Amino acid sequence: MTSRRALLAAPFALPAIIRPAVGQEAWPLRSVGVLLGYPPGGVTDFASRAVCERMSRALGQTLVLENRPGAATAVANTAVAQARPDGYTLLMGTSTLAINPALQPNLTPREPMRELTPIGMIFRTAFVLHVHPSVPARTPAELIAYAKANPGKLNFGSSGTGAVNHLCLELFRARAGIDVVHVPYRGGAPALLDLRAGRIQGMFNAVQEALPAVREGATRALAISSKERAAAMPDLPPLADTLPNFDGVFWQGLFGPAGLPAPIVARAGAALREATTDAALIARMAEQGVALTTGDADALRRTLEEETEMWGRLIREQNIRPE
Repeated sequence: MTSRRALLAAPFALPAIIRPAVGQEAWPLRSVGVLLGYPPGGVTDFASRAVCERMSRALGQTLVLENRPGAATAVANTAVAQARPDGYTLLMGTSTLAINPALQPNLTPREPMRELTPIGMIFRTAFVLHVHPSVPARTPAELIAYAKANPGKLNFGSSGTGAVNHLCLELFRARAGIDVVHVPYRGGAPALLDLRAGRIQGMFNAVQEALPAVREGATRALAISSKERAAAMPDLPPLADTLPNFDGVFWQGLFGPAGLPAPIVARAGAALREATTDAALIARMAEQGVALTTGDADALRRTLEEETEMWGRLIREQNIRPE
């Protein structure tokens, strides 16, 4: 009797046995939306589009980039954090995920490490510490000595309070023990114009932004903010040579919502690695002063965790508040 009942029940149980688990099907079966919290134009947008294009070829489906700026990238970040974890809504996340929890804790996601799934690294880009030629310093050590001899007399610009180049300035100021004035601007371009004109005396600029001014002699480059040298400016020493372990960069990585199935993370990560190791794409990005970075989900998770702790501590210690 038991075997007869089992045989009668078997046809009804079969669908449950063969039904694929969520995330086990051949993802992606259709186009994938990728959100970016920045407007069109700029290095972040350029890199995102280039990577999406290369990943689309690897996956056999189109990755559609959608610019969704607003609230210090929180609009895009939150939309992905609240999306279904089916692999069809991804995020081009950046350093702001590590900064916002301490700087603007009212913004969501409040806990990116818990509310998002890391997939892989895309790039790291450093900042050039450069000054107006009127500043009598040719090395970071000379700049520090000059600033200490003239407390409160040097004005350093940034693209805005809480921007990574501003936090690099705050980290430099704290580590060097100097008193310089922070002048926030609405974007890096107007700050750089004032630096060229000598209305401010220095700032940290992304490599691709600083390079023309340095080449023209409008500014003098002193150091690079990353531990490693920049390919576009190989002769520029790391600031870490003067202030050990100094490392301030802007990074970008690919994320999905929390709960993204492991097979999707693996497939997306493999396609991302194809993009970030593609020789043609590496060359295209190098022209923009950006070094593509190969790193899996664990590498991106470590980066987010370490920088959340580093920038959070700096923001609290220096009492940095958004404008």
